[in-house]
Formats: sequence, C-alpha cells, structure tokens
Amino acid sequence: MFQRITNGWHLMQQSFAVLRTEKSLLVFPFVSGFACLLVLASFAMPLWLSGSVELLDEHGKPDVGPWAYVVLFAFYLANYFVIVFFNSALVACAVIRFQGGDPTPRDGLQVAMARLPQIFGWAVVAASVGVLLRVIESRSEKVGALVASLVGMAWSIVTFFVVPVIVVEKAGPIVALRRSTAILRKAWGESLTANVGVGVITSLFCIPAVLAIFAGAALIGAGQVVLGGTLIGAAVVALLVISLVSSALSAIVLAALYLYGVTDSAPAAFDAALLHGAFAKK
Repeated sequence: MFQRITNGWHLMQQSFAVLRTEKSLLVFPFVSGFACLLVLASFAMPLWLSGSVELLDEHGKPDVGPWAYVVLFAFYLANYFVIVFFNSALVACAVIRFQGGDPTPRDGLQVAMARLPQIFGWAVVAASVGVLLRVIESRSEKVGALVASLVGMAWSIVTFFVVPVIVVEKAGPIVALRRSTAILRKAWGESLTANVGVGVITSLFCIPAVLAIFAGAALIGAGQVVLGGTLIGAAVVALLVISLVSSALSAIVLAALYLYGVTDSAPAAFDAALLHGAFAKK
C-alpha cells in the first residue's frame, strides 16, 4: 500500500508538470462543476416547489412507485452526460499535448462535440447502471448496500478507460466498455486490483481546509464572527481550487495511462514504471 501511495504521489507530480504548461485545462472541471449544479437545481427546484421532495426518504432513496426511478434515471443521465462531455474534452486536450500538439480548450470542445452520440450513449449506460445499483441497495439495507458497493467497485474498474476510448477510438458505449477491459488486461494483467489515483492523494490536501472550517465555526460560536467567517470562506475557496486541480490531474493521468496501455510506451512527461505500477496485482 505504501508503494502504491508513493506511485500515486509521483504520478500526481508528473501530471501537475503537464498542468502547469496547460493551465487552460482547469476550465473544463470548472464548467463541468457549474453545469452539474445547474442540473441538480433543474431537478431539485421543481420537486421542492411541487412538494414532491417527500418522494425521497431520509436516506435520499426513492420510496414510491417505479416512476420515481424514471426521474432518478433522467437525473443520472443529465449528470453523467455533463461529466463525460467535459472529461472527454479534457482528455482530448491531454492526448493532443502528449502527441506533441499545443491544445486549446476549443480543441477539446470540438473533439467532445464530434463524439456527442458516443457520449450520450455512454451516459445512458452509466445512468442505467446507477439506477440498477440504487434498486439493489434499496432491496436490503445491509446486504443490498454491500452488493451494490462490490458491483460498483467492479464497474469502476472495467470502465476506467471508457472516456479515452470514446475520445481517441470514437467507439460506442458497448465497444468502449470491451476495449476498456481489454486494455486493462493487456497492460496490467487479469489480477489487477486497486488504483491509488490522484484523487486519493489530493484528498489529503483537503484535511487542513476541513479543519479550518471547524475552527471557523468554533470562532463564530465564540463571538469572533468576522474572523471565523473569513476563515471558513478561505477554506471553502481552497477546497474548490483543490477539487478543480484534482479533476484536471486525474484526467491527465487517465490519458497517460490509456496511451501507455495501448502503445506500451509512456508519454514523454511520465515514467513508464510508475504507469505500470498504477494498478496493483494480487
């Protein structure tokens, strides 16, 4: 585990070096996050205004008829479409950079727009799986949650390379799923288990910001409203920046891992040994 964390740290450093030369890549996670908030508001506001919020129980699970799952599917579909679209644009820019180009956000958006049918198809598949996992989870609180968790972990592994496959190979959802699994088996073997990604490493940087929020709340409780509010505001901004950087770095590493898995050689900015060690074998 320590070795995997070390590899993750070095991969983050190498991807950060790429991000420093392509700072414009940060625009994609920013716009994606904003668009996801709009999607959430577009579903939450009508439910709230109509009084249909009661359709969700205290765990946020639908507790009414099948039509509630239709609404949930629509929400997942819109959310996944937004996320995959902007991730595709980001990965496209990273691949262009690795191939010696000088990408702009417009280049990434053009590639994503050209893949709209594939992106929508994958959003449908991902939304269907998401609803299925919620159905399994709702059947039995403990057993269902365990089964859904295990299936979700397996799904996240086999779909790891779906976005770069869609971007580079212009594959549809089913072919992209098969190709993602094939690339993982080819480069990392049948027994691949875990990937300590950039997200895990960067989450450690969130700890001081979270502690600052608690400290700010304590200061407000003690009557230091201005100081406490300032501390909380600074911590929230820090969390947002960390989230944006983490998303960009993860996409850069994903593009590098994909190229390594397909070509057996690492992009110039990355160490092949680190890419090979990104996944651990049993």
